Amino acid sequence: MKARLTPALAKPVISAIMAASLLAGSCVATSTIPAAYAAATTNTAANAAADAPAAKPAAIPSYPDKNPSSNPLELAVSAAIVIDADTGQLLYSYNIDQPLPPASMTKMMTEYMVLRAVKEGKLSWEQEISVSKEAASTPADGSQIYLAEGDTHTVKELYTAMSVASANDATIALATQLGGSEAKFVEMMNATAKEIGLTTATFTSSTGLLDTTVIAAKDTAKLAMTILKEHPEFLDYSKIPSIKFRERDEKPMINNDWMLEGNKGNANFAQYTYDGVDGMKTGFLNAAGYCFTGTVKRGDTRLISVVYGTQNKGKRFLETRKLYDWAFSNLERKTIVQPKSVVESAETVTLAKGKSKTVAVATESDFTLMVKKGATPQAAVSSTSLPADGELVAPVKAGQKIGTVTYEYKDPETGAVATKQLNLVATQDVDKAGWFSLMMRGIGEFFSGLFKGIVNLF
Repeated sequence: MKARLTPALAKPVISAIMAASLLAGSCVATSTIPAAYAAATTNTAANAAADAPAAKPAAIPSYPDKNPSSNPLELAVSAAIVIDADTGQLLYSYNIDQPLPPASMTKMMTEYMVLRAVKEGKLSWEQEISVSKEAASTPADGSQIYLAEGDTHTVKELYTAMSVASANDATIALATQLGGSEAKFVEMMNATAKEIGLTTATFTSSTGLLDTTVIAAKDTAKLAMTILKEHPEFLDYSKIPSIKFRERDEKPMINNDWMLEGNKGNANFAQYTYDGVDGMKTGFLNAAGYCFTGTVKRGDTRLISVVYGTQNKGKRFLETRKLYDWAFSNLERKTIVQPKSVVESAETVTLAKGKSKTVAVATESDFTLMVKKGATPQAAVSSTSLPADGELVAPVKAGQKIGTVTYEYKDPETGAVATKQLNLVATQDVDKAGWFSLMMRGIGEFFSGLFKGIVNLF
């Protein structure tokens, strides 16, 4: 027959438990420590202070293009896009999903991979490279600096020639150094494209000389954004208006980016120069038309633009100028989440072994984006990442990263979504509790759990 605890019998049992609790509080030296407390004090992993698990970098933005035929600025291009370089926010789009030949804008991927190799120690700027036969055999129908097989030049010299003069032979010299051959390097390019989320890219050369290389405008913009975020030193090269490759050369290499602010004072480029432009890459093929990926910075705003398929060299810059003028005239930066903001769904985080059982958190930085002048945008929390109970252990210092929050803003007109991940940091110091406090807390939690179990028997 199963025993049943009746209310009449429960009262003396509960009284006995409460008495035992009081006795334990006055005789801690000889009492048996509750299992819950004992486990907490002997669990090495639980005692180790740890921040929230490191969050993965925010994903490259997704750009909807619901109406590819919409081109309100009536640009004479086959595709165009403008994004905010900080957030990736889509500001203007026309036919941005169609894979098109990028011509020499392909070299941005080669430039990115060289910068990455330097950062990882696989190359150094002063490293001497012997020009390969493959590089020296580059067809003469494109930009080049006439390298001879066996010539030696530093990585920096070849990179400068690739960046400023769009030199195909310098590009292939770097590609063969990294890949062993251009074909192997192209395999690396496609693997890297997949890694950084360029879903429309197919590379068939390191230079863009082949029209079988294709990439949509949205992915060209994403590549440009990735370069500037990971390797801002890219601009140190792309903004050079002209420079000699060899001291003995009669003429310097001329940058094909006629919009560069550094071209001010050059009468030949007077109608194209634009304040704040400091990169990035031009391109031309018969199959592609004239193309240009550009970037401009004014104040605290940096934009990235891409245009494909204009009919002549100058037109690609004039159409880009229209995009920049429109953006700076109609849009403004607004902060929609201030630093030190409290997230309603994540005001506090449970803390183990602290004088307080929780720690308050707030955003470390802001969320600022481009909106129509006079608009009042609102951001929504799309996700948070916080430590699970027991993972965050005292002590905690004010400003310490505890987790992350991701905000989302959807443009009411274009449907484009901008997201930004912000760190959540502790707003105060929380010291570790003393051993006596922790033991008493453990005893209390033990008997509290036992009491709830008994009540549930009724």
